[in-house]
Amino acid sequence: MKIAILGGDGFVGWPTALHLSDAGHDIHILDNLSRRWIDTELGVQSLTPMDSIQERTRIWHAETGRRIHFKLMDLARDYELLKNWLAEHRPDAIVHFAEQRAAPYSMKSDRHKNYTVNNNVNATHNLLNAMVELDLDAHLVHLGTMGVYGYSTVGAAIPEGYLPVGIETTDGETVSQEILYPSNPGSIYHMTKCLDQLLFQFYAKNDGLRITDLHQGIVWGTHTEQTRRHQQLINRFDYDGDYGTVLNRFLIQAAIGYPLTVHGTGGQTRAFIHIQDSVRCIELALNNPPARGSRVEIFNQMTETHRVRDLAEMIAAMTGSRIAWLPNPRKEAAENELVVHNEKFLALGLDPIRLQDGLLSEIVDVAKKFAYRVDRSRVPAVSAWTKDIAPLINHDPEGKRLKSVS
Repeated sequence: MKIAILGGDGFVGWPTALHLSDAGHDIHILDNLSRRWIDTELGVQSLTPMDSIQERTRIWHAETGRRIHFKLMDLARDYELLKNWLAEHRPDAIVHFAEQRAAPYSMKSDRHKNYTVNNNVNATHNLLNAMVELDLDAHLVHLGTMGVYGYSTVGAAIPEGYLPVGIETTDGETVSQEILYPSNPGSIYHMTKCLDQLLFQFYAKNDGLRITDLHQGIVWGTHTEQTRRHQQLINRFDYDGDYGTVLNRFLIQAAIGYPLTVHGTGGQTRAFIHIQDSVRCIELALNNPPARGSRVEIFNQMTETHRVRDLAEMIAAMTGSRIAWLPNPRKEAAENELVVHNEKFLALGLDPIRLQDGLLSEIVDVAKKFAYRVDRSRVPAVSAWTKDIAPLINHDPEGKRLKSVS
Protein backbone atom coordinates (compact mmCIF):
# COMPACT_ATOMS: atom_id res chain seq x y z
CA MET A 1 0.00 0.00 0.00
CA LYS A 2 0.91 3.64 -0.31
CA ILE A 3 0.62 4.85 3.29
CA ALA A 4 0.72 8.43 4.57
CA ILE A 5 2.02 8.61 8.14
CA LEU A 6 1.00 11.91 9.71
CA GLY A 7 3.37 12.75 12.55
CA GLY A 8 5.86 10.13 11.37
CA ASP A 9 8.83 11.82 13.08
CA GLY A 10 7.47 11.15 16.57
CA PHE A 11 7.91 8.57 19.33
CA VAL A 12 5.48 6.04 17.83
CA GLY A 13 5.37 7.48 14.31
CA TRP A 14 9.03 6.90 13.47
CA PRO A 15 9.23 3.18 14.40
CA THR A 16 5.86 2.67 12.68
CA ALA A 17 7.21 4.22 9.47
CA LEU A 18 10.24 1.90 9.58
CA HIS A 19 8.14 -1.18 10.40
CA LEU A 20 5.70 -0.58 7.53
CA SER A 21 8.47 0.32 5.08
CA ASP A 22 10.26 -2.89 6.02
CA ALA A 23 7.04 -4.78 5.24
CA GLY A 24 7.18 -3.43 1.68
CA HIS A 25 4.77 -0.49 1.82
CA ASP A 26 5.40 2.89 0.12
CA ILE A 27 5.74 5.26 3.09
CA HIS A 28 5.24 9.03 3.07
CA ILE A 29 5.77 11.00 6.29
CA LEU A 30 3.93 14.31 6.73
CA ASP A 31 5.10 16.21 9.81
CA ASN A 32 5.63 19.79 10.96
CA LEU A 33 8.44 18.67 13.32
CA SER A 34 6.68 20.42 16.22
CA ARG A 35 7.88 17.81 18.72
CA ARG A 36 11.46 18.95 18.06
CA TRP A 37 10.46 22.58 18.57
CA ILE A 38 8.79 21.65 21.87
CA ASP A 39 12.10 20.16 23.02
CA THR A 40 13.65 23.56 22.35
CA GLU A 41 10.83 25.32 24.21
CA LEU A 42 11.18 23.07 27.25
CA GLY A 43 14.97 23.19 27.21
CA VAL A 44 15.25 19.41 27.11
CA GLN A 45 16.37 16.82 24.56
CA SER A 46 15.67 13.20 23.82
CA LEU A 47 17.86 10.94 25.93
CA THR A 48 18.86 9.21 22.70
CA PRO A 49 20.62 11.41 20.11
CA MET A 50 18.29 12.03 17.17
CA ASP A 51 19.37 13.01 13.69
CA SER A 52 17.21 15.14 11.39
CA ILE A 53 14.31 13.41 9.66
CA GLN A 54 16.16 13.81 6.36
CA GLU A 55 19.24 12.06 7.73
CA ARG A 56 17.14 9.32 9.33
CA THR A 57 15.43 8.53 6.04
CA ARG A 58 18.77 8.65 4.20
CA ILE A 59 20.25 6.08 6.59
CA TRP A 60 17.17 3.86 6.19
CA HIS A 61 17.56 3.94 2.43
CA ALA A 62 21.28 3.16 2.69
CA GLU A 63 20.60 0.21 5.01
CA THR A 64 17.59 -1.30 3.23
CA GLY A 65 17.29 0.16 -0.26
CA ARG A 66 13.80 1.38 0.66
CA ARG A 67 12.81 5.02 0.52
CA ILE A 68 10.70 6.85 3.07
CA HIS A 69 9.50 10.17 1.66
CA PHE A 70 9.14 13.28 3.86
CA LYS A 71 6.95 16.37 3.44
CA LEU A 72 7.13 19.29 5.88
CA MET A 73 3.55 20.29 6.59
CA ASP A 74 1.43 21.70 9.43
CA LEU A 75 -1.80 19.71 9.12
CA ALA A 76 -3.66 21.92 11.58
CA ARG A 77 -2.93 25.13 9.66
CA ASP A 78 -2.17 24.20 6.04
CA TYR A 79 -5.49 22.77 4.90
CA GLU A 80 -5.01 23.55 1.20
CA LEU A 81 -1.48 22.12 1.24
CA LEU A 82 -2.79 18.94 2.85
CA LYS A 83 -5.68 18.65 0.42
CA ASN A 84 -3.40 19.20 -2.58
CA TRP A 85 -0.95 16.56 -1.33
CA LEU A 86 -3.76 14.03 -0.83
CA ALA A 87 -5.16 14.84 -4.27
CA GLU A 88 -1.77 14.23 -5.89
CA HIS A 89 -0.75 11.08 -4.02
CA ARG A 90 -4.13 9.50 -3.10
CA PRO A 91 -2.75 7.09 -0.48
CA ASP A 92 -4.41 3.74 0.18
CA ALA A 93 -4.18 4.25 3.94
CA ILE A 94 -3.45 7.08 6.36
CA VAL A 95 -2.01 6.63 9.86
CA HIS A 96 -2.73 9.68 12.01
CA PHE A 97 -0.23 10.43 14.81
CA ALA A 98 -0.12 14.18 14.18
CA GLU A 99 -1.27 15.40 17.59
CA GLN A 100 0.37 16.90 20.68
CA ARG A 101 0.53 13.76 22.83
CA ALA A 102 1.45 14.79 26.39
CA ALA A 103 -1.20 15.35 29.06
CA PRO A 104 1.15 17.35 31.35
CA TYR A 105 2.22 19.63 28.48
CA SER A 106 -1.44 20.27 27.64
CA MET A 107 -2.03 21.48 31.21
CA LYS A 108 1.00 23.75 31.64
CA SER A 109 -0.79 27.04 30.95
CA ASP A 110 -3.69 28.57 29.06
CA ARG A 111 -1.38 28.92 26.04
CA HIS A 112 -0.56 25.21 26.09
CA LYS A 113 -4.23 24.32 26.44
CA ASN A 114 -5.11 26.45 23.42
CA TYR A 115 -2.25 25.02 21.39
CA THR A 116 -3.23 21.43 22.15
CA VAL A 117 -6.88 21.97 21.22
CA ASN A 118 -6.11 23.98 18.07
CA ASN A 119 -3.42 21.59 16.89
CA ASN A 120 -5.13 18.28 17.64
CA VAL A 121 -8.73 19.01 16.73
CA ASN A 122 -7.92 21.08 13.62
CA ALA A 123 -5.49 18.48 12.30
CA THR A 124 -8.08 15.72 12.65
CA HIS A 125 -10.90 17.73 11.12
CA ASN A 126 -8.78 19.09 8.27
CA LEU A 127 -7.88 15.51 7.36
CA LEU A 128 -11.45 14.22 7.45
CA ASN A 129 -12.75 17.24 5.56
CA ALA A 130 -10.15 16.84 2.82
CA MET A 131 -10.81 13.12 2.44
CA VAL A 132 -14.52 13.79 1.87
CA GLU A 133 -13.86 16.67 -0.53
CA LEU A 134 -11.53 14.50 -2.62
CA ASP A 135 -13.70 11.38 -2.40
CA LEU A 136 -10.61 9.63 -1.06
CA ASP A 137 -11.50 6.11 0.05
CA ALA A 138 -8.38 5.58 2.16
CA HIS A 139 -8.46 3.60 5.39
CA LEU A 140 -7.75 6.03 8.24
CA VAL A 141 -6.04 4.55 11.32
CA HIS A 142 -5.89 6.97 14.25
CA LEU A 143 -3.79 6.61 17.39
CA GLY A 144 -6.04 7.51 20.30
CA THR A 145 -5.68 6.79 24.00
CA MET A 146 -7.11 4.62 26.75
CA GLY A 147 -7.54 7.93 28.58
CA VAL A 148 -10.79 8.64 26.70
CA TYR A 149 -12.43 6.14 29.08
CA GLY A 150 -11.15 7.89 32.20
CA TYR A 151 -9.72 6.09 35.21
CA SER A 152 -12.71 5.76 37.50
CA THR A 153 -13.64 2.42 39.03
CA VAL A 154 -16.99 1.09 37.80
CA GLY A 155 -16.56 -2.57 38.69
CA ALA A 156 -16.76 -3.79 35.09
CA ALA A 157 -14.36 -4.36 32.22
CA ILE A 158 -14.04 -1.56 29.67
CA PRO A 159 -15.27 -2.78 26.27
CA GLU A 160 -13.57 -2.05 22.95
CA GLY A 161 -15.24 1.24 22.17
CA TYR A 162 -18.94 0.44 22.34
CA LEU A 163 -21.19 -0.18 25.31
CA PRO A 164 -24.51 -2.06 25.06
CA VAL A 165 -27.21 -0.20 26.97
CA GLY A 166 -30.91 -0.56 27.59
CA ILE A 167 -33.05 2.55 27.13
CA GLU A 168 -36.57 2.84 28.48
CA THR A 169 -39.04 4.08 25.85
CA THR A 170 -42.07 6.28 26.43
CA ASP A 171 -44.16 3.10 26.28
CA GLY A 172 -42.28 1.64 29.23
CA GLU A 173 -40.42 -0.93 27.16
CA THR A 174 -36.64 -1.35 27.06
CA VAL A 175 -34.79 -1.15 23.76
CA SER A 176 -31.16 -2.14 23.24
CA GLN A 177 -28.58 0.15 21.69
CA GLU A 178 -24.79 0.31 21.42
CA ILE A 179 -23.23 3.67 22.24
CA LEU A 180 -19.67 4.95 22.49
CA TYR A 181 -18.35 4.16 25.95
CA PRO A 182 -18.94 7.37 27.96
CA SER A 183 -15.96 9.71 27.71
CA ASN A 184 -14.26 10.85 30.90
CA PRO A 185 -11.10 12.80 29.93
CA GLY A 186 -8.53 13.61 32.60
CA SER A 187 -6.68 16.42 30.78
CA ILE A 188 -6.98 18.78 27.84
CA TYR A 189 -4.97 16.30 25.78
CA HIS A 190 -7.39 13.48 26.62
CA MET A 191 -10.31 15.79 25.89
CA THR A 192 -9.04 16.35 22.33
CA LYS A 193 -8.97 12.58 21.80
CA CYS A 194 -12.59 12.43 22.96
CA LEU A 195 -13.46 15.13 20.41
CA ASP A 196 -11.63 13.07 17.77
CA GLN A 197 -13.97 10.19 18.55
CA LEU A 198 -17.04 12.31 17.84
CA LEU A 199 -15.55 13.60 14.59
CA PHE A 200 -14.87 10.04 13.46
CA GLN A 201 -18.37 8.91 14.34
CA PHE A 202 -19.91 11.74 12.31
CA TYR A 203 -17.75 11.30 9.20
CA ALA A 204 -18.14 7.52 9.18
CA LYS A 205 -21.93 7.88 9.46
CA ASN A 206 -22.35 10.88 7.17
CA ASP A 207 -19.74 10.23 4.48
CA GLY A 208 -18.88 6.55 4.74
CA LEU A 209 -15.22 7.06 5.68
CA ARG A 210 -13.42 3.89 6.76
CA ILE A 211 -11.88 4.64 10.16
CA THR A 212 -10.11 2.61 12.84
CA ASP A 213 -9.53 4.28 16.23
CA LEU A 214 -6.84 2.72 18.43
CA HIS A 215 -7.22 3.45 22.14
CA GLN A 216 -3.61 2.93 23.18
CA GLY A 217 -2.10 2.42 26.61
CA ILE A 218 1.15 3.92 27.87
CA VAL A 219 4.04 2.95 25.60
CA TRP A 220 7.27 1.64 27.11
CA GLY A 221 10.52 0.52 25.54
CA THR A 222 12.95 2.05 23.09
CA HIS A 223 13.88 -0.36 20.32
CA THR A 224 11.98 -2.14 17.59
CA GLU A 225 13.48 -4.66 15.20
CA GLN A 226 14.05 -1.89 12.64
CA THR A 227 15.54 0.79 14.95
CA ARG A 228 18.24 -1.70 16.03
CA ARG A 229 19.64 -1.90 12.49
CA HIS A 230 21.70 1.28 12.72
CA GLN A 231 22.57 3.59 15.60
CA GLN A 232 21.20 6.59 13.69
CA LEU A 233 17.77 4.95 13.37
CA ILE A 234 17.27 4.91 17.14
CA ASN A 235 13.92 6.12 18.46
CA ARG A 236 13.52 9.13 20.70
CA PHE A 237 13.43 8.51 24.47
CA ASP A 238 11.69 11.11 26.65
CA TYR A 239 12.48 11.25 30.35
CA ASP A 240 11.24 14.73 31.34
CA GLY A 241 8.21 15.45 33.51
CA ASP A 242 6.03 16.47 30.57
CA TYR A 243 6.72 13.88 27.86
CA GLY A 244 8.39 10.97 29.65
CA THR A 245 6.00 8.03 30.17
CA VAL A 246 5.95 6.60 33.68
CA LEU A 247 7.80 3.31 33.19
CA ASN A 248 10.49 4.81 30.96
CA ARG A 249 10.91 7.60 33.52
CA PHE A 250 11.38 5.13 36.35
CA LEU A 251 14.05 3.31 34.36
CA ILE A 252 16.03 6.45 33.51
CA GLN A 253 15.73 7.62 37.11
CA ALA A 254 17.14 4.29 38.27
CA ALA A 255 19.97 4.49 35.74
CA ILE A 256 21.17 7.92 36.93
CA GLY A 257 20.63 7.38 40.66
CA TYR A 258 17.59 9.64 40.84
CA PRO A 259 14.75 8.71 43.23
CA LEU A 260 11.77 7.04 41.55
CA THR A 261 9.09 9.73 41.63
CA VAL A 262 5.67 8.34 42.60
CA HIS A 263 2.93 10.94 42.81
CA GLY A 264 0.13 10.57 45.33
CA THR A 265 -0.47 7.05 46.59
CA GLY A 266 0.79 5.46 43.38
CA GLY A 267 -2.54 3.67 43.25
CA GLN A 268 -3.24 4.84 39.70
CA THR A 269 -3.71 1.78 37.49
CA ARG A 270 -2.65 2.27 33.89
CA ALA A 271 -2.60 0.20 30.70
CA PHE A 272 0.75 -0.50 29.01
CA ILE A 273 2.10 -1.71 25.68
CA HIS A 274 5.65 -2.19 24.38
CA ILE A 275 6.70 -0.04 21.41
CA GLN A 276 7.28 -3.17 19.28
CA ASP A 277 3.72 -4.34 19.97
CA SER A 278 2.42 -0.86 19.20
CA VAL A 279 3.80 -0.93 15.64
CA ARG A 280 2.57 -4.51 15.18
CA CYS A 281 -0.94 -3.49 16.24
CA ILE A 282 -0.96 -0.63 13.74
CA GLU A 283 0.02 -3.05 10.98
CA LEU A 284 -2.73 -5.49 12.04
CA ALA A 285 -5.28 -2.66 12.00
CA LEU A 286 -4.16 -1.58 8.51
CA ASN A 287 -4.52 -5.14 7.25
CA ASN A 288 -8.06 -5.46 8.62
CA PRO A 289 -9.95 -2.32 7.54
CA PRO A 290 -13.67 -1.82 8.18
CA ALA A 291 -16.04 -1.91 5.22
CA ARG A 292 -17.13 1.38 3.68
CA GLY A 293 -20.30 2.55 5.39
CA SER A 294 -19.70 0.60 8.61
CA ARG A 295 -19.24 2.22 12.00
CA VAL A 296 -15.82 3.22 13.34
CA GLU A 297 -13.75 0.16 14.28
CA ILE A 298 -12.29 0.55 17.79
CA PHE A 299 -9.45 -1.49 19.32
CA ASN A 300 -8.04 -1.25 22.84
CA GLN A 301 -4.32 -1.22 22.02
CA MET A 302 -2.81 -2.44 25.28
CA THR A 303 -1.40 -5.69 26.61
CA GLU A 304 -1.39 -5.41 30.42
CA THR A 305 -2.27 -3.14 33.36
CA HIS A 306 -0.23 -2.22 36.44
CA ARG A 307 -0.43 0.11 39.42
CA VAL A 308 2.19 2.86 39.39
CA ARG A 309 3.47 1.99 42.87
CA ASP A 310 3.86 -1.67 41.89
CA LEU A 311 6.01 -0.65 38.92
CA ALA A 312 8.12 1.60 41.15
CA GLU A 313 8.62 -1.18 43.70
CA MET A 314 9.56 -3.62 40.92
CA ILE A 315 12.17 -1.22 39.48
CA ALA A 316 13.45 -0.36 42.97
CA ALA A 317 13.94 -4.05 43.77
CA MET A 318 15.68 -4.60 40.43
CA THR A 319 18.04 -1.61 40.66
CA GLY A 320 18.35 -0.73 44.35
CA SER A 321 16.74 2.68 43.82
CA ARG A 322 14.80 4.54 46.47
CA ILE A 323 11.23 5.77 45.94
CA ALA A 324 10.22 9.40 46.52
CA TRP A 325 6.52 9.79 47.37
CA LEU A 326 5.46 13.20 46.07
CA PRO A 327 2.25 15.27 45.87
CA ASN A 328 0.24 14.51 42.75
CA PRO A 329 0.17 17.36 40.17
CA ARG A 330 -2.88 15.77 38.51
CA LYS A 331 -6.52 16.06 39.54
CA GLU A 332 -7.45 12.38 39.63
CA ALA A 333 -8.63 9.60 41.92
CA ALA A 334 -5.96 8.44 44.36
CA GLU A 335 -6.76 4.77 43.57
CA ASN A 336 -8.47 3.13 40.61
CA GLU A 337 -9.02 -0.28 39.09
CA LEU A 338 -8.63 -0.82 35.36
CA VAL A 339 -9.99 -3.92 33.67
CA VAL A 340 -9.86 -3.76 29.88
CA HIS A 341 -11.03 -5.98 27.04
CA ASN A 342 -8.38 -6.35 24.31
CA GLU A 343 -9.51 -9.50 22.53
CA LYS A 344 -9.56 -8.05 19.01
CA PHE A 345 -5.80 -7.76 18.53
CA LEU A 346 -5.20 -11.10 20.24
CA ALA A 347 -7.69 -12.68 17.83
CA LEU A 348 -5.74 -11.17 14.91
CA GLY A 349 -2.56 -12.89 16.08
CA LEU A 350 -0.78 -10.43 18.41
CA ASP A 351 1.67 -12.24 20.73
CA PRO A 352 2.23 -9.60 23.41
CA ILE A 353 5.57 -8.60 24.91
CA ARG A 354 5.22 -8.54 28.71
CA LEU A 355 7.14 -6.51 31.27
CA GLN A 356 8.78 -9.61 32.70
CA ASP A 357 10.22 -10.63 29.33
CA GLY A 358 13.64 -9.11 30.02
CA LEU A 359 13.34 -5.88 28.06
CA LEU A 360 13.45 -3.69 31.18
CA SER A 361 17.19 -4.30 31.54
CA GLU A 362 17.63 -3.35 27.87
CA ILE A 363 16.07 0.05 28.59
CA VAL A 364 18.31 0.53 31.64
CA ASP A 365 21.32 -0.20 29.44
CA VAL A 366 20.17 2.44 26.93
CA ALA A 367 19.57 4.89 29.78
CA LYS A 368 23.03 4.31 31.26
CA LYS A 369 24.69 4.66 27.84
CA PHE A 370 23.20 8.12 27.30
CA ALA A 371 22.92 9.25 30.95
CA TYR A 372 25.40 12.08 30.23
CA ARG A 373 22.64 13.76 28.18
CA VAL A 374 20.23 14.00 31.12
CA ASP A 375 19.35 17.38 32.59
CA ARG A 376 18.34 16.41 36.14
CA SER A 377 16.37 19.64 36.60
CA ARG A 378 13.94 18.48 33.87
CA VAL A 379 13.10 15.16 35.53
CA PRO A 380 10.43 16.34 38.04
CA ALA A 381 6.80 16.49 36.89
CA VAL A 382 5.78 20.07 37.67
CA SER A 383 2.83 20.84 35.34
CA ALA A 384 -0.17 21.29 37.64
CA TRP A 385 -3.73 20.42 36.66
CA THR A 386 -5.28 23.31 38.66
CA LYS A 387 -4.10 26.54 40.29
CA ASP A 388 -4.90 25.08 43.71
CA ILE A 389 -2.57 22.12 43.12
CA ALA A 390 0.34 24.20 41.79
CA PRO A 391 1.71 25.39 45.19
CA LEU A 392 1.85 21.78 46.46
CA ILE A 393 4.18 20.44 43.75
CA ASN A 394 7.64 19.26 44.76
CA HIS A 395 10.16 20.74 42.32
CA ASP A 396 13.16 19.14 44.04
CA PRO A 397 12.71 15.41 44.70
CA GLU A 398 16.45 14.99 45.30
CA GLY A 399 16.45 17.66 48.04
CA LYS A 400 19.51 19.34 46.58
CA ARG A 401 18.40 22.95 46.50
CA LEU A 402 19.71 25.42 49.05
CA LYS A 403 17.40 25.93 51.99
CA SER A 404 16.97 29.24 53.78
CA VAL A 405 18.46 29.60 57.24
CA SER A 406 16.16 31.14 59.83
